[in-house]
This record gives sequence, C-alpha cells and structure tokens, in this order.
Amino acid sequence: MRKLFITPPSAQRGEGMDVYFLRAQDARRLLFAKGGARVNLDLRKTGRTWLIEIRDGRFIFPDGSEVEREIIERVARDGGNLYFIAGGRVFKAAIAGEHFYKLVPTVPPTIEINGIRMHRTKGVTPLEDTIKKINAVKPGEGEIVLDTCMGLGYTAIEAAKRGAYVMTVEKDPNVLELAKLNPWSWELFHSQNIQVIQGDAFDVVKRFRDGTFDVVIHDPPRFSLAGHLYSEEFYRELFRVLKPGGRLFHYVGNPGKRYRRKDLQRGVMERLRRAGFAGIKRVEEALGVVARKP
Repeated sequence: MRKLFITPPSAQRGEGMDVYFLRAQDARRLLFAKGGARVNLDLRKTGRTWLIEIRDGRFIFPDGSEVEREIIERVARDGGNLYFIAGGRVFKAAIAGEHFYKLVPTVPPTIEINGIRMHRTKGVTPLEDTIKKINAVKPGEGEIVLDTCMGLGYTAIEAAKRGAYVMTVEKDPNVLELAKLNPWSWELFHSQNIQVIQGDAFDVVKRFRDGTFDVVIHDPPRFSLAGHLYSEEFYRELFRVLKPGGRLFHYVGNPGKRYRRKDLQRGVMERLRRAGFAGIKRVEEALGVVARKP
C-alpha cells in the first residue's frame, strides 16, 4: 500500500469511479467480522451502509475491489488518517508537496496543513464551527455572499442552503483537490448557488464591482501564513465590495493571547475601523468579529 498519494485525488479516482472511505474504527470492525460486515463508506455523509464481504482473507468492496487483510490491519492501526479505496487500490487521503495536506478523520473531515487544522475540532465539530460563523451574519434568501477562503467549502455550502448565492475563493490547488475528494464537499461543485473561484482572495476581490455583496465571510489562514489577508488594504477592498448595510464576519481566533498576551482581534478591529467599518464587535462563540458597512 502506498503511504500517500502524489497524484491529485481526482486523477486517482477517475471518471465515474466509486470511492470508498475507511476510518480506523471501520477497519477494526471489518477485522472482527466473520464472512462480512456492513459499514459506512462515505464518512457518515449519509446513514447508508455497504456490505463488505470477506473471502479467503480478502475484503471485497461493492465494486469488486479486493483488499488484503494486511492493508486493512494497517488502516486499523492508523487513527490519525483517512484512507480511500479507488479502482482496487488503497490511498491515504493526503497530498505531499511544498506542504503536507491531509483530510483528518473528524465528522465531517477537516484539512490539516503541516499539522495545522483548518477548523476547530476541540469540543466542537467542523460543521458546528461552521454554523457558529454563519450565524454571526445570517446570510439569507437571495443575498449574495463572498466567502474569501473556501477550504473544504462548508461555509459556502451552509450559506447556499439558506438560499444565498455564494462566490467562494480558494488559492491552494491541493486544498481544491481534497475538497473534490471529500464527500462532505460535494455540493461545492454541484450546487447552482455556489461559484468556485481559484485564486488569492487578495487579488480576486479587486475584480468585483463596488457594492456587489450583501455578506462577506472572511475565514483566512492564521496571520503568520497569510498576513496580507489581515491588512488594512485588504479590509478596504472588502468594504468597497459590500453593499451599504452589508455584514462582515471575520474569523480571527486568538493565537498567542493565552501565552504571549497578544490580542490579534484588537488589531483586526482597529484596522477594520480605519477601513470604514462600523458596529465592530467580538463574537466569542465563533472566535471572530462582526462589522457592517454604514
């Protein structure tokens, strides 16, 4: 079994190819089964289960793929990673390049880049984390939303479910590939209410006309990785593309506050104020701030 795939996952799965996901706990269940077992293979996106038969020490998946017991045992020992079966081969849901990207086996999954997770997972699921952010600005029916940093697209999907039209931006092609693989991101590429744009939000936002959006949801990587997305220059662009009365949610977190007495939120709030925003306040449950365009 390859330890990780290098080819993008969309190329691995192929057109029309079935993809089955395995978490460590599912693999352990298969190892204890006799003759076969029904397990969920879509990361609990649905409640559906599939029958995996066991013949002569091999595990037979619904498309006829056969996986050796030794491989299932290796998956069962690796609780920190997700694996998927495509075309009879088993891959780790990860990409190695300049950085190391992987899907983390939370429900729903999050992405980890060089050990840094894109969603909060301590005491909250990635979906609950997303809903807290969305509820801070409550996008509604017919509104136009800019989602500056797509990731796995949960923010865009949740906003679209509420009737908004969402333009979501993602800079990193490796993140896009993992989103295409992740069953929880399926709506990103199939919803008529979502448009995916590849590029750096710092540059992409300059293409939009003044007053295009009712809502901006800005959930950037941490400051040390994308400081330009916390700049007053960028905030002025977000202010420009918002309609009068438009709302902004900006996820900030507070890295360093506990140990170094830094308050990143305070600096963000001051730059938003200088950019023209009003009604700026903290939203503690979402670890961010909200603001509006007067």
